[in-house]
Amino acid sequence: METIVTGDQLRIEVCYSPALFPVYYQSKNCVVVVIDVFRATSAICTAFQNGVKEIIPVATIEEAKEYKEKGYLVAAERNGEVVDGFDMGNSPFSYMGDEIRGKKVVLTTTNGTKAVERAKAADQLIIGSFLNLKAVCNFLEVSQKNVILLCAGWRDRFNLEDSLFAGAVIYSLSQNPRYTGLADSSLAAKHLYGLAKDDLNAFLASSSHRNRLKRLNLDRDINYCLQENTMDLVPIFEGNALVIHGA
Repeated sequence: METIVTGDQLRIEVCYSPALFPVYYQSKNCVVVVIDVFRATSAICTAFQNGVKEIIPVATIEEAKEYKEKGYLVAAERNGEVVDGFDMGNSPFSYMGDEIRGKKVVLTTTNGTKAVERAKAADQLIIGSFLNLKAVCNFLEVSQKNVILLCAGWRDRFNLEDSLFAGAVIYSLSQNPRYTGLADSSLAAKHLYGLAKDDLNAFLASSSHRNRLKRLNLDRDINYCLQENTMDLVPIFEGNALVIHGA
């Protein structure tokens, strides 16, 4: 699959599972947007909004434990819950206190940080959530690169909420005539978002991960993560950590 920009045309594709990422990633000359709406990428954006200095994403609990032994503030989540022995999980509300301001945080989650691990060799990797939707779209338009929207999904399976965010990005970018290369994956996400955009919460009422979180009494997290454009920042992967782009 060709991902090199031809003339003025730019291509947008949606990778609905991290397991499929090698199929889509054929050139480093692209921006990868990692998406885990419920809840990792929403929590990451919230952390930066509240003054976190950087976030080091790691794929495994073992790596997280190594950082904790070195004295880092470490967040770990599996199956929607905080892992025993760690400071916090991936609820956005865990990242709103003054105690995180100026800190470096290590984060591992069931899906989101594994997606970052798969894609970190890309030329640019950024974090997307409904909270920073407009900021992500602005970043992509300025970058003038092909785009891969990487949905973290649930254990390498398709999920609705990440696909809806991908569709929201495409819905916005497709207004720009440079983005003429909409793959079938992008068209599907765009149409899905078109059906859902007037009431995302209602559209997701029966979705598997929303109900998984609801069983854990995390309705407040769900409602928070579905807010649009509450912050104007873009986390970007540099070195081994996420930082705020342009900070």
